[in-house]
Amino acid sequence: MSNNRDYNPKKSIMKVLYIFLGLFVLTMGYFMYFLIFRSNEVINSTYNKRHDVLAERVIRGMIISADQEILAHTIIDEQDREIRRYPFEDLFAHVVGKMQKGMSGLEETENIRLMTSNRNSFENLYNEMVGQKNPGNNIYITMDTKLQQVAYDALGDHRGAVVVMEPGTGKILTMVSKPSFDPNEIDVLWPEIMEDVEEESPLMNRATQGLYPPGSTFKLLTALAFMRDNPDYITYEYDCNGSVEYENMKIHCYKGKAHGEVDLIKSFAKSCNTSFATIGKDLSTDSLYSLSETFLFNQYLPIRMANSPSSFVLKTGSYSVKEAMQTAIGQGRTLVTPIHNVMIAAAVANGGVMMKPYVVDRIVSADGYTVKEYEPEVYANPMTKEEAEYLGEMMQSVVTVGTADELKDGKVTVAGKTGSADQAGKPAHAWFIGYAPADKPQIAFSILVESVGTGGDYAVPIARQIIDAYFN
Repeated sequence: MSNNRDYNPKKSIMKVLYIFLGLFVLTMGYFMYFLIFRSNEVINSTYNKRHDVLAERVIRGMIISADQEILAHTIIDEQDREIRRYPFEDLFAHVVGKMQKGMSGLEETENIRLMTSNRNSFENLYNEMVGQKNPGNNIYITMDTKLQQVAYDALGDHRGAVVVMEPGTGKILTMVSKPSFDPNEIDVLWPEIMEDVEEESPLMNRATQGLYPPGSTFKLLTALAFMRDNPDYITYEYDCNGSVEYENMKIHCYKGKAHGEVDLIKSFAKSCNTSFATIGKDLSTDSLYSLSETFLFNQYLPIRMANSPSSFVLKTGSYSVKEAMQTAIGQGRTLVTPIHNVMIAAAVANGGVMMKPYVVDRIVSADGYTVKEYEPEVYANPMTKEEAEYLGEMMQSVVTVGTADELKDGKVTVAGKTGSADQAGKPAHAWFIGYAPADKPQIAFSILVESVGTGGDYAVPIARQIIDAYFN
């Protein structure tokens, strides 16, 4: 009888309600997570049956450049087959992508948008009633065919990558990767491509997926780490005699050149390896590692393209002082992608603010209605405005008195950093990252030329052609 007296039906009902309320909150939470983080992945998945339904009702939309050139479109042949055509052949192959032998590039990431028709609903309904397909939405991108052609031609027959972006917006203006391929001929080229999976790798977008030692371009982050560890960095002095030795390891400046008395800016301008290796030896524990994490190493970049995470592995207990010295000058085990390097240079140009890179400018229906327009988005603030200004001063010195002085007499002022990433038994990879104009940046760039020599000899001349084309 006592048990019956203790029983309270109201409390039991409330417990059940709380359980259902908790389940409802969890369900809504997952629903919001899905919408924000996973909806694009699932919508664009090749396993999504909605694609097959849309393919029966919609003709795939066009991909169009910023200067209104058609980069990809669908034609109907004599047998009523839909065939995808790429008028610029290999020029935009890695960005625009392909349909055959597996989708890639924008063809993959924007697949559902190209296969959706937001044209006038009455026209769409009429076409469906009479058995005609509706035209899909068109994708307008941020890249210009003329600047793309200049960068492509400037890279010549070398393997490598060029990325140009607006530092204040994150808008990608140019993205070149070589070797490239003609997506119109992918069926014919496929056997040859499959045979060569190492050095050439034409299907790989080197701009976003290629991982390279950063060489002296990494001195930008080494300098910033030193500045944060040493508030009196302006008083830094070092006497360079052309080499430095530590535990039977010898690090040389380029061609053994002795730079003499240098401060931090001159060390940077002359790319003095001995000065920066000594800085690396004395940096506080994990300062470079924590800084690299702030600058998005060891994580995928916020761009809607297949990309490889840049790698920085040195942590307490996992490296020697010798490796710390090598890492400080951009050798060792650190790897970076060209697009990541342009984001770092652009952050300096943009007063310490890192913008989210983007390639799609807007989605427009076949009858001209703007379905969606993409806006610039701040992604991170990895440095202060004061730090960015000082790094910018250092990068300007590289052009005025340093390793990129070929650019000092141009019509546009330039700030940058050269790099030569050594390889065992091969010529170095040549780097040049930077921005222009130095005082009011409009473009930032990252140039990587594989296995050729120094950045000053090979990457800087490419930058000159791009800068001249953009500002002229």
